[in-house]
Amino acid sequence: MRNAVLAGIAAAALLAAPLQAQDRSGINLAKAEPGVRGGVAMLALAQDLYGVGLAQNDALTVLAAGRLVQSVLLRDVEQKKTTGSAGSAAQVSGLPMDADAMFAAARGLAGEDETVIGLIEAAKVEGAFGPVGVARVTPSLLPAGAVDTSEIPLFGGSYAELAVLGDGGADLDVRVTDENGNTVCMDVSWSDRVYCDFTPEWNGYFLVRVENVGDRDNSYHLLTN
Repeated sequence: MRNAVLAGIAAAALLAAPLQAQDRSGINLAKAEPGVRGGVAMLALAQDLYGVGLAQNDALTVLAAGRLVQSVLLRDVEQKKTTGSAGSAAQVSGLPMDADAMFAAARGLAGEDETVIGLIEAAKVEGAFGPVGVARVTPSLLPAGAVDTSEIPLFGGSYAELAVLGDGGADLDVRVTDENGNTVCMDVSWSDRVYCDFTPEWNGYFLVRVENVGDRDNSYHLLTN
């Protein structure tokens, strides 16, 4: 019995050693194969389709956006955040994150087209299709010149998705860094939308810095899986 206990202790020590010796001084980014895009990517694509549909007065494109949103379960999560925001979630506008709002927009564009109206009504009845993705949503209203910094925990070895989706009101610069300050995702183009996916090497916190470099407020959503 004593030998079995000692053997168990020795095995536990060997398993723990690599974890204790893990080098966390570099970039927290694993050399892993790309994961399968999920709910965050669906919501990002849905917002793009929705914008195109509205611009072209195309009810079918807006309907397709609604079907994508319908397949994602949204869950509000409180994130640790330092902020220059002057607004709350209730004030965020411009980005419909639920299928009903998109279906209503599609219905408005459909006019008297009974075929399209029938497709919209069928989509409402059918409900979600395929696997249901899960996204965490933190809506914010960011004034011109202000900066939000959110701290997001992610698991090592687990595929991570992240997106910042603005309402188009102003340019947003976005930078995602690990706990050592290394950049894992960045977008400083004339845009307020960014999507990135990666796999952390170890459990850690990532900082998402969102800066409104425009001259108007921007309502945005921060999404993670």
